[in-house]
Amino acid sequence: MRISREAQASLGEGLSLMFRKVLVANRGEIAVRAMQTCREMGIATVAVYSDADKRALHGRSADESVHIGPSPATSSYLDIPKVLAAARSTGADAIHPGYGFLSENPMFAEACAREGVTFVGPPPEAMRLLGSKASAKALARSAGVPVVPGYDGEDQDSSSLQRQADSLGYPLLIKATAGGGGRGMRVVRSSVGFPEELEGARREARASFGDDSVLLERYIEAPRHVEFQVLADAHGSVVHLGERECSVQRRHQKVIEESPSPALTTELREQMGRSAVAVVRAAGYVNAGTVEFILTPEGEYYFLEVNTRLQVEHPVTELVTGLDLVREQLRIAAGEPLSYSQDEVSLRGHAIECRVYAEDPRNNFLPSTGRLLLFGPPSGVGIRNDSGVETGDEVTPYYDPMLAKLIAHAPDRAACIERSLEALSRYAVLGVATNLPLLGSVLNSTEFREGAVSTGFLDKQLPELLQATTLPEEALIVAAGWQLTEPTSSHRNPWREGTWRASGQERVLAYSDGTESYRVTANAAGEGAWRLRIGQGERLATFERAGRAGLLVREGTRVWDARVAENGQGFHVSLPGRSYTLDKPRPLSVEALGQAAGGTHVPDALHAPMPGTVVKVSVREGETVEAGQTLLVLEAMKMEHSIQAPHNGTVRRLPFGPGDQVQSGAVLAELEE
Repeated sequence: MRISREAQASLGEGLSLMFRKVLVANRGEIAVRAMQTCREMGIATVAVYSDADKRALHGRSADESVHIGPSPATSSYLDIPKVLAAARSTGADAIHPGYGFLSENPMFAEACAREGVTFVGPPPEAMRLLGSKASAKALARSAGVPVVPGYDGEDQDSSSLQRQADSLGYPLLIKATAGGGGRGMRVVRSSVGFPEELEGARREARASFGDDSVLLERYIEAPRHVEFQVLADAHGSVVHLGERECSVQRRHQKVIEESPSPALTTELREQMGRSAVAVVRAAGYVNAGTVEFILTPEGEYYFLEVNTRLQVEHPVTELVTGLDLVREQLRIAAGEPLSYSQDEVSLRGHAIECRVYAEDPRNNFLPSTGRLLLFGPPSGVGIRNDSGVETGDEVTPYYDPMLAKLIAHAPDRAACIERSLEALSRYAVLGVATNLPLLGSVLNSTEFREGAVSTGFLDKQLPELLQATTLPEEALIVAAGWQLTEPTSSHRNPWREGTWRASGQERVLAYSDGTESYRVTANAAGEGAWRLRIGQGERLATFERAGRAGLLVREGTRVWDARVAENGQGFHVSLPGRSYTLDKPRPLSVEALGQAAGGTHVPDALHAPMPGTVVKVSVREGETVEAGQTLLVLEAMKMEHSIQAPHNGTVRRLPFGPGDQVQSGAVLAELEE
């Protein structure tokens, strides 16, 4: 929806009530995003940061930064007294909570009021009412809005919930009544599996929200997830800003969002918009919020929940409405009325948002930690980047692994898809694994292009979307070109490092991608050119370094470029649409040589893929297990990860128990055939 010029002109009026200094009680891209609007409005900003975020971008983006504690969120970003102390010490007169952390905590909003600091969000009463999925469903029913059949009562006894589930029938959905983001949510397809899934949902909900109560809902197959952005002021005005389609998700976590939804007609949009307004009006809601629905293949919709905060995907609404939602939040929190009515808004164009995560889709989406050797988001007409990191920043295991959001805007949906794909092809991230290739595969899929996705689309199509690709020769050429153009330095001895071999003018370079070994033979061909032999083929190329990480490659009339980052282990190469890691050869260790010579058998060791906390151990030492059986559960980056047996065998050793902290690479279990 697009705001009229008359309404836009009035947005800048009446700013005398606006805040002088705002503390942003968050981190990452949303903190940077909120501070950007504050700067544009002439409002000073305060950042808070933990030990892990001492050099984080959001702290560097603020006028002032206050350290609030150790790396775990419970000791820093979720510590209400520390956040309020930071506001008090810096003289902040308002707090913007972003999303996640304390953004939907009514006790935090109440504490802000006691402190005399304005909370940029809804009243605690409305937050408390809508923050519980159970009471929100009851409110929606009373407002005449359809809700999914299920159980949302107060009896949380496990046996009672089992009886309710059996009565409701399967498949069904277990959902944490507090929080969001897919945490504490499990699909159950049989009565036998209910107890274990209930335990897991409660454990995850307790860790994420401090509340392990759940509700049950009938699981609707192949629905769409459609949500409506609402704004409500303290003077009784409520408007909706159209919908966002959020059906591309994995484990109930959104991955790609767009506006408008390709599934809604004008009539259905108006009907669902009226329902969204009815729910928030009934709750006495003020500020920005999102009313979420599921839409069946038959075109029926049901109320899901209300997110009482700014959403991760708010940029797509901003691009099709022309509104700055953070600005609107601040205006409403300052007591100003909405300066436009529902009739003064209209849709313009199409917007798509892709969430860029530091995770490895080919390795069960495990979060990827480490230093960003290169972070190079694309730019151009209709392209927006909301980023929380820069080159050199550290991705830690303590928080959500989202790095940034790529948002594209175009006159229509087809053009927006093409613009998004082109931008993704120029997105360069080196040093950690990302989901960038998967995002491109989704946007390029027939289902997405036709607007025919549901919430189960991504999980169902993953094998096809993640089809293995062979290492392209271009990646080897780039790595070789990077080494061949290395500036002469007395501090580096390529012969000693073991990555080069020479015979006269011939140089041999060796690489590995973890599964295969490769060899590139390079011979000088005059005038800066190199003749490269890879396998049975030969290519003639010249190379030119461009800045810190760029490499320009010329092959005859073809000119192309790549991005490269090198560390002690190898080379990280970014080509259009995909990144590759090429390891340098390693000398054999004494242990490896001993094993190669027929040394003693060493049982399979299952290592921690990242730092985390063991939350459950499902087996005992000496127990016989089957391939695929869960041995233990590790919690990291606010998600649970099952460590499973790779084959049948006997558990020889379990070094850790529930509650133990483990480092990346630690042996979690030893399994013997």
